[in-house]
Amino acid sequence: MDSEDSTVAGIAAAIGEPARARMLFCLMDGCARTSTELSVVADVSPSTAGGARGGFVPSTPTRLRAARTCYDHLAGRVGVFLHDRFTSLEWLSGPDAEAGDYELTRAGTEGFSALGIDLDGTHAKRRRFACACLDWSERRPHLGGALGAAVLQAALRRKWLTQDLDSRALDLTDHGRRELGRRFGAFS
Repeated sequence: MDSEDSTVAGIAAAIGEPARARMLFCLMDGCARTSTELSVVADVSPSTAGGARGGFVPSTPTRLRAARTCYDHLAGRVGVFLHDRFTSLEWLSGPDAEAGDYELTRAGTEGFSALGIDLDGTHAKRRRFACACLDWSERRPHLGGALGAAVLQAALRRKWLTQDLDSRALDLTDHGRRELGRRFGAFS
């Protein structure tokens, strides 16, 4: 009995430390969190919140991890790839540290217009124009907001992606893979 009492007391002491308790409460929803995210919640440094373990390994089903909808915009590896390309091509600037919003650059205006996106109509929507949205399978941002939705619609119109009728899964077509490669560099 004494060893069991000691074990429980040790666990309780660890949980009783306020920073650890805040991190545990944050993790109770079952979502993975980075050490940086946990450090913000616990008000400690990322190195204090993190541990020496391997990189993030998602448990997301393969089809959903490759490409899927996130609300009404593109997520998964394809969404993260496009977000990275849009920022590296300097189509987007930002994001604003507080709001997380992107601004469209001159190159972005030309690039998104060339994809057939009506930027005036997209700007006129009663929602955020363009923002970083943390991808839950990749743990990196994809493009959200009205512009993210417009990119998904353009990809569907151009038959780069096809949409499952009964799930959030999207399939990258052979034509889409070729077009992504031609316009944005090889997608793996």
